[in-house]
Amino acid sequence: MPGELREDSVIIPDPAEASTLHNRGYYGTPQSGGALKLTLLEAAYLAETGRLSVEGPEGPLSTEALLRLGHGLQPGFEIRYLVYRELRGRGYVVKLHRAPLDFRVFPRGGSPTRTPSKWWVAAISERALFDLGGLIAALERTADVRKSLLLAVVDEESDVTYYEVRRVLPKGRAAELSIPRAVSGLLLGDRVAVMDPEAAGTLHAGQFFGKPVGRTLQLSLIEAAFLCEHGLLSLKDAKSNRPVSLARLKRRAAELQPDFELRLAAYRDLKARGLIVKTGFKFGAHFRAYEGDPEKVHAKYLIHAVPAGYEALWPEISRIVRLAHGVRKEILLGEVDEQRVSYVELARFRP
Repeated sequence: MPGELREDSVIIPDPAEASTLHNRGYYGTPQSGGALKLTLLEAAYLAETGRLSVEGPEGPLSTEALLRLGHGLQPGFEIRYLVYRELRGRGYVVKLHRAPLDFRVFPRGGSPTRTPSKWWVAAISERALFDLGGLIAALERTADVRKSLLLAVVDEESDVTYYEVRRVLPKGRAAELSIPRAVSGLLLGDRVAVMDPEAAGTLHAGQFFGKPVGRTLQLSLIEAAFLCEHGLLSLKDAKSNRPVSLARLKRRAAELQPDFELRLAAYRDLKARGLIVKTGFKFGAHFRAYEGDPEKVHAKYLIHAVPAGYEALWPEISRIVRLAHGVRKEILLGEVDEQRVSYVELARFRP
């Protein structure tokens, strides 16, 4: 099917051919008079698959020439093209979307004239930075129109990995915090020990604070700070036997763990949501969280607390998502700002 290059698009002037192409795959945008206007992405794909020949001012243009033209005119063209051709190859109708997203993808059998789009897709190079702030802004736009957001990440071998992204409001069924009196604990380096067996049992029984070790209960510094904030734990230094204030505990913790306050903010929020929260160290995350009794159910979530404006390399994100998937848990990035903690879930997806 012949087409003509006109600036940054390709026109199919013959109305019959234009109608045939549009009706068989919803390529292009119909023009007055019956012509069809194709984007360079569409034209390159149709040329590559042998359904379009393009004539330029100086003669026929190959697929290579169209790709070079697109690359020169539109930054990131090659990444978008790889995602476009992959989705088209899977049988989806794909249309361009306004920035910062790239595509609207319709369900199989659907079309722009009959059905709403199923996904909004962002095409991303693995060498680009993962930008959580931008991702949350995109999620807000998709939520307003009830769309699902997919991130299509293209690696250096031109393979595409898809991640479904959604906002999550984690919620558990833990009983409200109910401890009749403050418990005494000893600050031992980077943890706190509750020596009294009865007090240890009280802390561990309902909310599963700490880990029983023999007749004592070992608390993390996060747990200790949380309990001190609620007036449920009083501390003494194991060396000096002097009282340890909450402020001093936090200073000690921050020396050992510079992002302590960030983690503590996420921990507070998760506890307020009724979740049982334990360390996620073995899984490469800050926390693992249970909706109910950890002795009866598996942890549903892995949570990684991050600051507002968080950015990372995509291989890091890929690694934590893959790990969570391997242990059948949901990985949540908890963005901590001054007012709240916002949770975003990323999961590998195959469209």
